[in-house]
Amino acid sequence: MKQDSTRNIAYTVDCEDYVHVVKFNPFDSGDGCSLIAYGGNNYVVVGTCRFQEEDAEVDGMQYKTLRTFHHGIRVDAIAWSPETRLDALPPQIRFCTAASDRKLRLFTSDLQDKNEFKTFDGHSDYINDLVFAPKEGQEVASVSDDHTCRVWDLEGNEKAHFVLRSPGMSVCWHPEEAFKLMVAEKNGTIRFYDLITQQAILSLECEQTPLMSADWCLKNTLKVGAVAGSDWLIWDITHSSYPQDKKPVHVDRARQFRWSQVNENLFATTGYPGKTTTQLLVHHLGHPQPILTGTAAVGSGLTWHRTLPLCAVGGDHKIFFWITEM
Repeated sequence: MKQDSTRNIAYTVDCEDYVHVVKFNPFDSGDGCSLIAYGGNNYVVVGTCRFQEEDAEVDGMQYKTLRTFHHGIRVDAIAWSPETRLDALPPQIRFCTAASDRKLRLFTSDLQDKNEFKTFDGHSDYINDLVFAPKEGQEVASVSDDHTCRVWDLEGNEKAHFVLRSPGMSVCWHPEEAFKLMVAEKNGTIRFYDLITQQAILSLECEQTPLMSADWCLKNTLKVGAVAGSDWLIWDITHSSYPQDKKPVHVDRARQFRWSQVNENLFATTGYPGKTTTQLLVHHLGHPQPILTGTAAVGSGLTWHRTLPLCAVGGDHKIFFWITEM
């Protein structure tokens, strides 16, 4: 775990394969360390991270692999379950993946003898995003290029099915709004669905395309952010269905948008992987310019730490970590 000052990357972790997706566990797992999962061409690795920014006894960063799960196919997205606990006896690791064969896979492990996985079938095209119900973790929602958002129970039964007007790019479930689901479509529309009535209750418009990624702010349920075209866009959903704020940031189109978990004014965006590098930008709504610019060789995935202003991006045989100011 070395610090890399040349491109302001704070830390790196070496991996055995190209990292297609990386995801910090957004839930408290009852342990001092942060859980992180990353997916390669045919496996998922689950590990723990600890940073000097949270523990003075750590020099830089400590990373430890807990388990490697054979996946057999490229991993495209990972969602953590709130039922993951490291302080239980035995511990429980639970996460779900989306893969290029249009299936979801639910993994459950006690990090010893019990390693189970179930496959959920139903999507007829590429799955772009998935998320667990944030309170109980008894359901998973997924969105796909097949113009649907589907909600599944943990047995893989479909509990709800929303027909979209274009490919579903992002799906978010907010812990304070457990009966609403936010779905972002490639055509620039973001809709909120009531899971009880299974009806759309609110929609937001980008007025530009393609929308590639959207996120619902953890620290403020009224804030939604997205990237569409080469811009980031921010909505305050009480004011208008159109963005309150937008700015062009990535020359050749933006790829991902993620709010920080610790500050409602802090978010990160990534550009498309270029010929050599992907640009990561960290923005603060109080600042006219990005507060951090990072580059990673052909990066993919973007995730924020649960309690630190620290984000990670996957890349070629590496995970890169950047730490920023609040």
